[in-house]
Amino acid sequence: MRLLIASLLITGLYTLAESSTLENEETQIYINKLTLLKSPAPLLNDHPEFVQPIEELTRYEAPILVDDDGADLSVRAWRFSYNARGIIEMPNRIRSDETAVIMVHPWGIDDGQGWRTPEPAGVADFCTPEKNHLAGKHTRDVIAPLLKRLRPDVKLVMYSLIGPVDPIRTKLYRTIDYTPTATERKQAQAALTKALNTFKYTSEPLPSRFAISREHPVIDYFKQFEGLAVRNAPGFWQLPVPVTADITVHDDDVLIFDVEGYDKVRDFLKDNGIRHVILTGYATDMCFCATTAGYENLSKDFNVFLVGDATLATFPANSTPKYATNAHISFASLNQLITQTSWIRKVEK
Repeated sequence: MRLLIASLLITGLYTLAESSTLENEETQIYINKLTLLKSPAPLLNDHPEFVQPIEELTRYEAPILVDDDGADLSVRAWRFSYNARGIIEMPNRIRSDETAVIMVHPWGIDDGQGWRTPEPAGVADFCTPEKNHLAGKHTRDVIAPLLKRLRPDVKLVMYSLIGPVDPIRTKLYRTIDYTPTATERKQAQAALTKALNTFKYTSEPLPSRFAISREHPVIDYFKQFEGLAVRNAPGFWQLPVPVTADITVHDDDVLIFDVEGYDKVRDFLKDNGIRHVILTGYATDMCFCATTAGYENLSKDFNVFLVGDATLATFPANSTPKYATNAHISFASLNQLITQTSWIRKVEK
């Protein structure tokens, strides 16, 4: 094995950093042949109201990367390389029974379940009720149909959420540690409804007056009137945040508690034979990348495909998330594979 790696280093097929991952795994040679694509259609162009389509001057086709024996799911994907001077697309054929679909932070906020943005100046999720409603429409129109289509075949459908490991959600949803009974779910649903609908959703008002210095008025202004200050009532962030009502949660779907950490999620996925992760959810620039089930963690241990039109970035100072999502997905593509909902299909036999 060491002689093989040495020869590959000499020929430039692998870098020293890459070689360290090969010593304990069966290897094969990937022929990195790039074929120029002529006049390809824009990427992520199925839902332009949510994600601005991606256009690049140069796009290539590369050979198939993931090619499982017994594959039944086709997941075409792309990445961007400055060194290659363009976008590189490649087909992938994966086994759905070794695949998990994970939705990052499907917060049930302003969706009728009771958890809602505090008024007059509170913030949560996409930070205003109007932006939360737009995200809910995206969930209904893009993510929910994808989950419905993939659920019958993939091994796991999972959701990650904030908050403590509370007695309500541990009996409402299947978790890594426990699968509740039908009676427990019914009781937990009643407890959730009560907890969310009896809370007082008030927040501090905007400051009407505050002192600023003559020397540094700009500094003092932003110290006392922040763009994202947490003005919610005490206890708001300790409420049992549910999965959004815009998703139909099945009994076999699994809830991830962020507070339990990535190692527990990784071990659960591996124990269930998962090799591939199809990642959806919110928010592209924060939770989707950097929380427990974000791609920065998952891509260390699994073949991860980010569904570029099944995520939204936060979009301050804009009425649409499409430009922010385009920018953050484009940046992620330097080190991640990006797919889109229409590219995830059953293998034609």
